[in-house]
Amino acid sequence: VQLQASGGGLVQAGGSLTLSCAASGSIFNINVMGWYRQAPGKQRELVALIESGGSANYVDSVKGRFTLSRDNYKNAVYLQMNSLKPEDTAVYYCYLAEQMSGVYWGQGTQVTVSS
Repeated sequence: VQLQASGGGLVQAGGSLTLSCAASGSIFNINVMGWYRQAPGKQRELVALIESGGSANYVDSVKGRFTLSRDNYKNAVYLQMNSLKPEDTAVYYCYLAEQMSGVYWGQGTQVTVSS
């Protein structure tokens, strides 16, 4: 299974970005997809996850600002990030948990929010 992430970049505080992640390869059944992030000097943290057929769950710091959606036909997830803050600056990693083969991570995409 391969994850291709895109959509990071530089944006001013208050701006918006959309991250995309598409999975390809031997996919039987995706249990969970979503995003983690890692800021410099900090541990990787959960941003948002969505289970198959379920609703998304978010870390408190992004609730009301980020929206995670999933396209089951394309095996893809999209993270719409609004009202971005400098503290959202991090490398964002796509995450996938597949029923048969386990957990996969994307290559990471940089999001930088300037104040």
